[in-house]
Amino acid sequence: MKEPWSIKSRAKECAATGTPFEAGQKIRAAIFPDPESSGYLRKDFATDAWENLEEKGSPFSTWLTQYEPPVVEEKPEDVVDQDPESLLRKMVEDDEEHTENARYILAVMLERQKTLVETDTQKVPSGVLRVYEHRKTGDVFLIKDPQIPLSDVDKVQEEVRQLLDPTSEPETEPEQTSPEPESSQPEPPQPAAPEPSTTPSNEEEE
Repeated sequence: MKEPWSIKSRAKECAATGTPFEAGQKIRAAIFPDPESSGYLRKDFATDAWENLEEKGSPFSTWLTQYEPPVVEEKPEDVVDQDPESLLRKMVEDDEEHTENARYILAVMLERQKTLVETDTQKVPSGVLRVYEHRKTGDVFLIKDPQIPLSDVDKVQEEVRQLLDPTSEPETEPEQTSPEPESSQPEPPQPAAPEPSTTPSNEEEE
């Protein structure tokens, strides 16, 4: 069955008390299975409210994070909206099965750029699910690890590079040049060895 890996946005208030969060406040983020679908629900709690919660249920994943008010970054109109984060968001929302490899590579790229941080790894019936949190917005990305074979990593990375920059030329392996054939010209003649002297020695003259 297809499992939707949608983006989970951070709440502005505690799910238990309704108290608004303050900037810099430590909160408890939790992902729960959605009883009405095959997906997941996110809830955020003040740490003390989470500790005093009588029925926490069975969260799929939970971690401590810090609340920051959402920041909307405006982009110039002339900038092409095809950076790794925007592409990942689009792919996650579209949730097309053939983009699983690209989604995972993009998530790893953004983790290396310190845009995303991996908060958890969980096993699901279809494989391994990695939970990434956006450092600035707090959005959570549920990314399935497709277990890409090592032999296919370069190919997938090239596909992602083409998606980010369609005008770029695909990378090709350098051509192997064959060794130059040996020269067919004859080698210069070697000097002849000197002939033995025919001059009689002094002993023979005596």
